[in-house]
Amino acid sequence: MRRERLRAFSAGSHPEGQAHPLTLQVLESAGLATANLRSKSWDEFTGAGVPEMDLIITVCDRAAGETCPTWPGHPVTAHWSIPDPAAATGTPEQIRKAFSVALQMLQQRISLLLALRPEAWDRLAMKTRVEQIDQSPSAT
Repeated sequence: MRRERLRAFSAGSHPEGQAHPLTLQVLESAGLATANLRSKSWDEFTGAGVPEMDLIITVCDRAAGETCPTWPGHPVTAHWSIPDPAAATGTPEQIRKAFSVALQMLQQRISLLLALRPEAWDRLAMKTRVEQIDQSPSAT
C-alpha cells in the first residue's frame, strides 16, 4: 500500500442510517467536509464490486469483540480503542466533548499512520505498527 493512493471509508456493525448530529457538528467545527456523510453498514464493503481494502481498523471496542465480515483481499486488521462518543452520558457539553476527544484521538492516530516509513507498509510490519499506534502515549 502506498500513501499516495490511500482512501478511507467508514462503516459499522450497527448503523443508524444517518450520521449522529454531534459528529457532523464536531467535524464541521474542525473544518472537515460533511456533505453526504451517513451511517452505513460494513456489509456495503463485502460484496462484489467493492473497493479492495489493504487495512481495516476497528475503533469501537464493541466492534472489536464482534465477528467481522470476511473482507475481500484479506486486508490487515487492527484495533484502535476509541471510546464511542455516541455512548457518552452527562451534560450536553460533556457529551459534545466526548465527540471532540474521539476526533482528536483519530486525527492523532491517522497522522502517526501516515507518518510511517514506506517499509512499514509491508503487510506483516503494518499490523504491528498500526497496533502500536493504539498503544502510543501520543495517540491517547
